[in-house]
Parts: sequence; structure tokens; C-alpha cells
Amino acid sequence: MENPVYATLNRQSGLLKEMQTVANNIANASTDGFRREGVVFSEFVVRTGPNSESLSLANAAGRSSDMAQGALVQTNGTFDFAIEGPGFFLVATPDGDQLTRAGSFTPSPDGILVASDGGGAPVFLPVTARSISMGADGPLSADGNPVAQIGLWEPGDPLTLTRAQGVRFDPDSDAIPIENARILQGFLEKSNVNPVSELTRMIEVQRAYELGQTFLNREDERVRGAIRTMGE
Repeated sequence: MENPVYATLNRQSGLLKEMQTVANNIANASTDGFRREGVVFSEFVVRTGPNSESLSLANAAGRSSDMAQGALVQTNGTFDFAIEGPGFFLVATPDGDQLTRAGSFTPSPDGILVASDGGGAPVFLPVTARSISMGADGPLSADGNPVAQIGLWEPGDPLTLTRAQGVRFDPDSDAIPIENARILQGFLEKSNVNPVSELTRMIEVQRAYELGQTFLNREDERVRGAIRTMGE
């Protein structure tokens, strides 16, 4: 197989991964706390032989998450919390503590706040409380009495932050608390995905993929034609 074909096949693989990522972004455009994801491409250069041109291949080596603030929407829900600025909520999962920006919680029968996707927050509220209020920096009060504190956290090393699933992130290191946190009660942070931009990008990627497929089809026809010619 010739080098141009290798390069094109590798390009097609990367474009397919990017298409899947863009499609996932669009699917989560209305998911609270979702962070837009992108594909990170790296270049691999190898010599093809003495006095020969090098071969450069692009590889979809990883993914990146856009941490830009999403829009804050007022819901007036007692257990809906939105982060204004940096930071994450810390939730306990079977895979360990994870971070999330999705702030829709529900109290369990035992008074433990449970995230909408099942993760539990280390916050306990009296099950008999008639009203729950929260200050801007996270203190929770039940019927006017302080009972708990919602804190915001960040990974000890931001470079180790990896997407676990959905709207959750695995810090891969000890999470540390953030000072001067600002949390709004009765609000939710929406996804930071711009559907129009993602649809535009999807069209661009699809066209690039189709061009690569056209080249491969023509190259296949050229090789078949050469084989038929030699066989005559």
C-alpha cells in the first residue's frame, strides 16, 4: 500500500472520531452542566528511507474539554444549584469521588443530597425541614438554622482532569477546595455547547471525510486498472 493511501486512511480514522465527538456534543446541547468536547490531533513523522521524503500522519490522540461557563437559567428549585465562576461539585460514586458542574440534586429519604445522575454529595439535611436556603458561598440552612455547607472543588493538577462519563470528571488526583466560592440557589448551569457551531463543524468534517473517501475510491480504481492492464 502506498504512502498517500496510508495517510488518507489515518486521516479518515481521525475525522470519524471527530464526527462522533461533535455528534455527542450536539446530543448533549441541552444536558445541564455538560462541557463541550473536542478532539486533539497529534502529528507523527517517520522517515521512509535514505534520501527519501518523510511520511507525516495525523493521529486523534486525545480529547479536550471546554471549561467555559454555560448559561445560568433560573428554575426556583430548592435543590438546584449553579456555580458562578470556576469550580466543581464533589460527588461520591462507586468509582470514587468525581467532579461535576451539574447542580440538580434531590434529597434521599435519609437526607443525603443525590445528583440527578446518581452520585451522592456529602451533604446531609434534616428530613423534617420545611424550608432550605443557601448563602452565596454555600452554607445551607434548614428552617433558619445552619446545617451543612456546599463546597466547590478543583483538581490538584488541572492537567490530570479526565472525563469519566456524561457530565462527570475524574480528577486523577486529590481535589482541593476553592475559596470565595459563589453558588446560586434556584439556578442551573446549562450546557456550554453552541448547537449552531457544532452543526457547522459537523458539515465541515463530513465534507472532509467525503473528499478522503473519494480519493480512496479513485486510488482503488487506479490500482485495479493497473492490475487488469498487466494481466492482459
